[in-house]
Formats: sequence, structure tokens, C-alpha cells
Amino acid sequence: MCFHNSLSVESQTLENRYQAEFVEKHIYKATKHGNAFANIQWPVITSSHSGEISQFGWGLIPGWIKDAESAKKIKLQTLNARSETVFEKPSFRNSIKSKRCLIPSTGFYEWQHEGKMKIPWFIRLKDVEIFSMAGIWDEWTDRNTGEIVRTFSILTTPANAIMEKIHNTKKRMPLMLLPHQEKAWLQVPPEEREIAAFFEPLSDAYLTTEMLEKV
Repeated sequence: MCFHNSLSVESQTLENRYQAEFVEKHIYKATKHGNAFANIQWPVITSSHSGEISQFGWGLIPGWIKDAESAKKIKLQTLNARSETVFEKPSFRNSIKSKRCLIPSTGFYEWQHEGKMKIPWFIRLKDVEIFSMAGIWDEWTDRNTGEIVRTFSILTTPANAIMEKIHNTKKRMPLMLLPHQEKAWLQVPPEEREIAAFFEPLSDAYLTTEMLEKV
């Protein structure tokens, strides 16, 4: 799965990379280690506003959720969306057709299990400072306050060869896009077959990995 992401670049670098402007640049802070379980905000570029970089909450809240307590609970269950079932799950099936997004990253963390040891690894795209993970998003309105909350989920796939060795318990990895695939991911028509064509684990030939002492 993907719960630990990194985005260790300044806002201007992000704007240049995606040819997009931050909606609220003052909120953004470069992040060496972003933990999804810490209820954090993350920059995203959506299919409906590809010229903007917005800060969304990590953990998708579907628009049909009724109350704040339910919203809080479901966020922890929607940090990731499995590509194999994304068209079936009620939380994701509307977003995957019309609300796709890019989640910028400079690398992500996974832990390898060897006996009782958990060994951290840092994984990134070779020769690319900032790459994109494929995501989906939604917006939910708190009926008590009127606040509109925008959130996202990162799509995952079965692990490729190198990630099977690193993430050797769940054997999953984020759906990573090469730069030339980003525009197409945002613009692909809402037919299941065309969207699902992206659901392949990135070849390990594109990845570089580093074993860490700690995160």
C-alpha cells in the first residue's frame, strides 16, 4: 500500500514542474515524510482544474457521507484505492470515472519484513525529481457547518518484481505514472476499459531504491 509519501521541493519547483499555480501557496510546506494517518493535506492536480495545484486531505470522503463522525471514520479506510476493485467500491466508483488527479511525489517509503525486523526503504523514479501517483478525489459538504472538504485516495496495484521484495507482506505499490502519461490520466474518457489500461505496475527498471537506517 502507500501511506508514507515525500515531497521535498519548494512550491515554485512544483509550479514549474506541472505548469500550474498554487491556489493557496502559503499553506504548502515541503515534506520529507508525510504520514497519511496524521490527517495531512497534500498538493494535487485534478482533472477539472489541471492548471491549479490545490491542497486536499489524504483519505477520500465520498460526497454521500451523511455526517462528520462517519467522514472521520471512512477517511482511514480510503487512504488507498485498489485498482482491481476501484470500479466496484461505493466509495470510489464515481470518482474513478470523472474525478481523477495527480499526486506529486519525490519518493515514498515502504518497510521490508525480515523476521522481527522492519527495514525502511525509499523508492523513487529514476532521473525524475518529481513524479506523479495516480489518484482519485471527491468533495463532501459538512451539513452542520457548510464546509466543503476535498479529499483524495492513491490508487495501488500489485507490486512489480522489486517491490515484491521490499513490500514483502502486502506486495502492493502505488500506481506510478511516467511524465508522458499524466495528461492522459486526467483526460481519459470515463469508460472502464480505457481507464483500466493504466492499471499496470510500473516496471522496476524505472525505479531506484535506497535502504534506510530510519525514516
